[in-house]
Amino acid sequence: MAQPRWLSGVEITEYFPVPERWFVGRRVRAPGLPGLHRIDWLYSARGLSMEGDGIGLDGRRYHIDVLGSGGWVNARGRQTRPTQRAGRWSNGRPFWRAGGFWRNANRHPTFPLADGSWSDGNGIHFVPPPKGISFASGPSRPLRFWKSVAVDPDLIPLGSRIYIPAYRDTRGRGWFRAEDVGGAIIGRHLDVFRPPPPTPDGGQFLRDQRVYVIPPRTGHRRRPGLRASGR
Repeated sequence: MAQPRWLSGVEITEYFPVPERWFVGRRVRAPGLPGLHRIDWLYSARGLSMEGDGIGLDGRRYHIDVLGSGGWVNARGRQTRPTQRAGRWSNGRPFWRAGGFWRNANRHPTFPLADGSWSDGNGIHFVPPPKGISFASGPSRPLRFWKSVAVDPDLIPLGSRIYIPAYRDTRGRGWFRAEDVGGAIIGRHLDVFRPPPPTPDGGQFLRDQRVYVIPPRTGHRRRPGLRASGR
């Protein structure tokens, strides 16, 4: 894309630093992080591994630094991958990264809870965290609420200015800058960076939107995404 233009048929999701206080798993050690953190905040599809950034129980910011290998598994423990349609996956919605969980008697993923019980039956076999995965303190990038958006850089160059009419009442008056990428941000899919909503189920999912894209004057190199999906 070299000239400003309108793009139609765009799907828009939202992502945010996910609070650890929303999670119920046992606190465990994680590569690259000090102290103990809730296992489902670290590795589940609702947690830090998916959103990329989070807010710990101590109120500090953390992020996933390296995704590692393995991808995602669904609630039955089978591999699933993002497709070109926002929110659609090859084998159902993701439940957990492909590691860092136990399998129950039915070989489905389960994880230990803070109260000593299990999320879905006792764990029998442990699947170790993905090789190479690591976390780190602080935010992943200098992103700005209601002003930064994740894009597929094969379609929209990083650094582009993007006007989203559906967000004209937000702080940026509908204007965003393409400053992030993600493994599930494919094609006509934008992921808006926002503050955490009041509840885990907060946030918008908009289909068939029309947005205006102004590419940067100079090229931006594609950078690897930290997230596999946005909300």
